[in-house]
Amino acid sequence: MPFTLEEIEAHLERLEGWELEEGRWIVRKYVFSSFMRGIAFVDEVAGISEAFNHHPFITIDYKTVTLRLTSWDEGGITAVDIKEAQQYNEAFEHMRSED
Repeated sequence: MPFTLEEIEAHLERLEGWELEEGRWIVRKYVFSSFMRGIAFVDEVAGISEAFNHHPFITIDYKTVTLRLTSWDEGGITAVDIKEAQQYNEAFEHMRSED
C-alpha cells in the first residue's frame, strides 16, 4: 500500500539526502571522490536491490550517482522504497568511511 504525501514527507525527514520528485519518486544524488568509487557504489546498490527484489533507476554522471525509487506495482512510494533507501545510505556512509 502506498504512503500518503504526509507519510512520505515524514519518512524523508529521517532519510538524509532523499527528496520527493514529481510526486512519484524518491530521489538522491550521491557524489564520490572518483568515477570508480561511484561504480563500486552502484555494485553495492545492485546487491541490495537484488536482496529486496526491488530495483531503482540508476543514473551515473561521472562522479555522481542518482538513484530513483518508486513501487510501480503499488502505485507510489511504499515501505520497501524507504527501507531500501536507508540501506543505500548505509552503504554510502560505509564507503565514505573507507576514503
